[in-house]
Amino acid sequence: MSATILTVSQVNRFLKSLIEGDGRLSDILIAGEISNLTVNQRSGHMYFSLKDESSVLKAVMFASAARRLAFAPADGMRVILRGRVAVYEPSGQYQLYGETMQPDGVGALALAFDQLKERLAEEGLFDRARKRPLPPYPQRIGVITSPTGAAVQDILQILGRRWPVAEVVFCPVQVQGDAAVPQLILALEELNHRDACDVIILGRGGGSMEDLWAFNNESLARTVAWSHIPVVSAVGHETDFTICDFAADLRAPTPSAAAELCTPVLQDELDAVLAYHQYFQDKALGILAHMRQRVDLLVQASPLSRPGSYVPLRRNVLDTLSARLKTCCQERFHQDRRELAVLSGKLDAMSPLKVLARGYSVVYHQGRVLRDLEALPPGEEVLIQAEKGKRPAKLL
Repeated sequence: MSATILTVSQVNRFLKSLIEGDGRLSDILIAGEISNLTVNQRSGHMYFSLKDESSVLKAVMFASAARRLAFAPADGMRVILRGRVAVYEPSGQYQLYGETMQPDGVGALALAFDQLKERLAEEGLFDRARKRPLPPYPQRIGVITSPTGAAVQDILQILGRRWPVAEVVFCPVQVQGDAAVPQLILALEELNHRDACDVIILGRGGGSMEDLWAFNNESLARTVAWSHIPVVSAVGHETDFTICDFAADLRAPTPSAAAELCTPVLQDELDAVLAYHQYFQDKALGILAHMRQRVDLLVQASPLSRPGSYVPLRRNVLDTLSARLKTCCQERFHQDRRELAVLSGKLDAMSPLKVLARGYSVVYHQGRVLRDLEALPPGEEVLIQAEKGKRPAKLL
């Protein structure tokens, strides 16, 4: 019986089908310490090993997944990697292909938090100039939180007590776990796309750092910062801080505090309106009283109380003005007459008739003054004007 001879490719292909065909290895979580970390500067792919006390597993995370990390991996860091085991057929090497990665332990989470916070702060995502003021009297308030937590009940109770005239637009989401970040981002995008409210409360109740970790996601923080609707971040208790707190327009220490920061107190506003109403009423009554006093003074004045004495007084003023007008008119008339006499004398001195009176005459040809007799042939008719009369004539 002869043995079957296989090629290296056949063996590798067979092992690849065995490993990748095992559903138990298609989506696994592995905890370990990073070693031999290398990042390809051109592609952005990350190559490293995960190790524990006795074993080492090769791993790779492609650039599309590496860009989503909320922290910068480093040698010696303990992490939890999610991915699948597969065989790289050309080398016959099996390795772990990572999809997501998170630090393992509170210390590592704190490091990841500080790294992301510093990077986004340097980018300007937390700048105060980006913050928008909250509307003083919101008509619609968006609430993004878990439908089963205590936070939503606290928010709704406070909103109903302080500002019941506002409409609450509630977006129920998961606030922890793998589905939390996509749901939170989708809720924010929908409220902005529909312009569904005037302000958004984003938050949840208290918990451990791991429980609150969804609110430290970079994509969620960017969505909060890019929201054109003001966002109030209210995650956990007063001592809890998340990346969303820094990206939001305002941080509230608790969800209950967020509801208070977003709304005025209706009764206080009504009291203020009543106070203004009383102020303006008192002001108007004061003005009316003052005007009434002025009317009384005018009624008591001599023109109204003794109209007979007012008419002669005004008549005297009218006579004075009439006399002044008459004098002005006479002076203007004499001045104009003198100016007319001067102009008449000048015009008379320049009159052509004065020249004719001294024995001169004017010859016209076809209605125009003739200045050159040589310009006309003999026998041409002309008109001669002397001081006294005109006569036609012919040139010889």
